Amino acid sequence: MSRRTPWYDAGLQFSCQRCGNCCGGAPGYVWVSEAEIVAMAEALGVDAADFRQRYTRSVHRRGVSLAEQPNYDCVFFEPGRGCRVYAARPRQCRTWPFWRVNLINRGSWEFAGESCPGMGTGQDYDRDRIERISDDDGLP
Repeated sequence: MSRRTPWYDAGLQFSCQRCGNCCGGAPGYVWVSEAEIVAMAEALGVDAADFRQRYTRSVHRRGVSLAEQPNYDCVFFEPGRGCRVYAARPRQCRTWPFWRVNLINRGSWEFAGESCPGMGTGQDYDRDRIERISDDDGLP
């Protein structure tokens, strides 16, 4: 059986502008693993237990998510500065915008691109790389 050719077969462009538009604005979840918690704690110079208490929340039967600020921005997003843990950011953040939900069809991609100035600019991603990233998006 042959694999269906996806709409993004010719590739896509993306270059993070560190604008923060994907870091908040509405309630949501940034799912984190234990390894990601440890990496972010190290980046901040705190121990993992303190990190968990200060920066995460348990979501009933779903897992652990980063906490949000009162305006629903990620706890690590600072306007004008960006992500405080960018180098150690979780897989869910690292794989944006190549999430499966954004790759369903061109309309899904374009809708996400309305709030992301990095989509359609910068680095070229070929189909294989896009699919490797989307397979590892960390989303349930």
